[in-house]
Amino acid sequence: MKSFKIRSMAVAALLPLAAIATPAVAHDHGTAKAAAIYAPITQAEVEAAHTAWCGALVAIATENDTKGQPAAKELAKKVLDSAYGYSMGPVLFKPTLTVAPQTFRTTYDGALAYFVGGDKAYPNDTGFALKGWRKCETSNNTILITGNSALSMGNVSMWDTKGNMTRVDKTWGYVRGADGGLKIVLHHSSLPYSAK
Repeated sequence: MKSFKIRSMAVAALLPLAAIATPAVAHDHGTAKAAAIYAPITQAEVEAAHTAWCGALVAIATENDTKGQPAAKELAKKVLDSAYGYSMGPVLFKPTLTVAPQTFRTTYDGALAYFVGGDKAYPNDTGFALKGWRKCETSNNTILITGNSALSMGNVSMWDTKGNMTRVDKTWGYVRGADGGLKIVLHHSSLPYSAK
């Protein structure tokens, strides 16, 4: 794995993410905007965020299997609130299994529908997080840190209750949120290309 830390000219590199982190529009589910705080992000924090994301995916799937979709939905809301930057503005989220006209999920409600389904506004969503996931691991190709923001690119491998593995290509972008934790502001996921 390669890791790059760019200290000089970090201000110029952060300008695009600063615009995402502090937009002037109202939050799409009714709360005021949270401002990002500045503190350099570390590689260990990015790796911990990946581990936490995997743990949350497995927890939501397990909650669904043991307590049902309404309980899984409540847990997914907590995960979105803590891990994603929707309180800061739109998140650049392109899930693995979405199609036009709902390919991109820049709103909280769109992300929630993708993870747990049950939203009539997103009729094609069956709940990616409800697919019986029991194990999840990340493998980074590269982590790029530029002060208060970070990008990572690699793979996420997930195993269901039958031991079937699904691997996706992932790119995540992070900024530090008002609570001091990392917030996902970019999440792009796709199935690996296969030439048949």
